[in-house]
Order: sequence, then C-alpha cells, then structure tokens
Amino acid sequence: MKRVLAAVLLGFGLTAGAVMASVEDEIRARIEPVGEVCLEGQECGSAAAPTQAASSGPRSGSEVYDAVCMACHTTGAAGAPVIGDADAWAPRIDQGMETLINHAINGFNAMPAKGGCASCSDEEIKAAVEHIVAESE
Repeated sequence: MKRVLAAVLLGFGLTAGAVMASVEDEIRARIEPVGEVCLEGQECGSAAAPTQAASSGPRSGSEVYDAVCMACHTTGAAGAPVIGDADAWAPRIDQGMETLINHAINGFNAMPAKGGCASCSDEEIKAAVEHIVAESE
C-alpha cells in the first residue's frame, strides 16, 4: 500500500511539475516582445528593413480638391468662393492663374498655405486651382 501511495504521490508530483512548466511556457509566450527597436547603423536581427510604398505620382486636381479644398469651397466657409459660382470667381480669375496659384500655395485671407494640406506638393495645389477654375468659369 505504501508503494502504491508513493507511486501515486510521485505521479502527482511529476504531473504538477509538468503542468507548472507548461503554464510558465505559456506565460513566457504571451509576454515575449513582438518586435525590437533598432537604431540606424545597427544590425537588426534577421528581419528585412521595411520598405516605403512608392508614390504613384502627384494627385489630380479633382483628387486634391475632394481631399482638401471642398471643405471650404463647397460650403463657402470663412468667405471662400464656392466652386461653380462664376460670379464669385470671375474677379479672382481675372487676376490670372499665377496669382490664384500663388494665393493657394502661400495662403490668402482666411485660407492657410496650401489650404492646410502640408503633404500637398505645389504641383498638386496648382492642379487643384486649375480644377476649381475650370469648374467655375
């Protein structure tokens, strides 16, 4: 009987040890780091360096208008002339495209530089102005 009891206790002890090891392995797996910080010039493990998506080029005037300009030029917010309103745009268009593009790039009255689009290139702003003018003549 003592042998059976000793065998049972030994079995529980081994099983408990295996269960504890399994639980500890699971905990280690849950809290292991998901990445690493790597400074320029350092080896960064086996992971390949991230690549930036290539730009497909400048956006069209209508894309820039839809993304940035329409917020004010569709509603007339802050005194912005509404796209398609020929009477509101005529005196502005008479100043010339160079002036309109300069105002759009550098800001004018209540409009901030580039309409607040810091990521827009001058080329994209020019295309947006051309789009607005074409829709407003």
